[in-house]
Amino acid sequence: MTAGSLVADVRAELAAVAPERRCDRLAEISALFHTAGTVHLLGRGELAFHLDLAESSVARRAFTILRKLRVDSEIRTYRRHAFGRSPRTQLLLEGTAHATDVLTEAGVLSADRLPVDRPPGRVVARPCCRAAYLRGAFLGAGSLSGPRSPHLEVRTPLHAGAAFVRSVASAAEVRMRVVDRASHSAAYAKSWDAIEGFLSVAGATETVLALEERALVAGLRADANRLANADHANLVRQSRSARAQLDAARALEASGALDRLAPTLQAAAELRLRHPSLSLHELAARAEPPLSKAAMAGRLTRLVELARASSDTSALPG
Repeated sequence: MTAGSLVADVRAELAAVAPERRCDRLAEISALFHTAGTVHLLGRGELAFHLDLAESSVARRAFTILRKLRVDSEIRTYRRHAFGRSPRTQLLLEGTAHATDVLTEAGVLSADRLPVDRPPGRVVARPCCRAAYLRGAFLGAGSLSGPRSPHLEVRTPLHAGAAFVRSVASAAEVRMRVVDRASHSAAYAKSWDAIEGFLSVAGATETVLALEERALVAGLRADANRLANADHANLVRQSRSARAQLDAARALEASGALDRLAPTLQAAAELRLRHPSLSLHELAARAEPPLSKAAMAGRLTRLVELARASSDTSALPG
């Protein structure tokens, strides 16, 4: 799954969550405006409001929430001038008395009808409101990538907005940090625990389950690969050791030195000569009487040392 499809899935799931309470609708609209909204001063005290959104489904959701708050809005689609940019959707609100009252209640405007950097704490006083605010923040300007380098981010025009997202997440026991960039600020999380916590609070439980399943499968696959690699490495080592032992036994036999060795070493050499591919454990079990794996390993190692010494000096030590 690509980063684009992942964030689209999260937005689709969050956009399907229906806020039932007025406080939740206000909190979500507040977050949308603080992440993706602009307030236009038209002169003579008149205002207009825009929401600039990446997906039409989010615009339709905002339209529906505003309608439940009895605020009229209009949806428009446009394409940025830059080549290859995908179409975006705008939600336009006229600055009617009722619209400004609602946005003031939502903490988008102050009591003096001026834009504010962050909403007052009353907007997220309840857990349900905090969940709605985080949901709206992600729908407005959220991004998510993973699974190799997990990163969840909510962009805001100003530092105060990102700091507010962080404080709301912290109240929901989700740890986020804030970064200031040239064109915007952002609240972000990089650990899967924090990312899954954010998504769970916001309401994207299906995505969280999918991420947990993916992480589990990836972990099992990694464990299987590690075990397979370890097994392969062990087999290679065993094969090399068995080959060295076999070569040593043959060299000692060919030189006549094998007959001059202790009976225990002769028996170990004969077992390896008769069973070139058996493991140490299997050879030890065939000895008479049966030996431990360590004892068999010690005798075969001694054979390899004697063969090497014989080859180096052309004479077996007495």
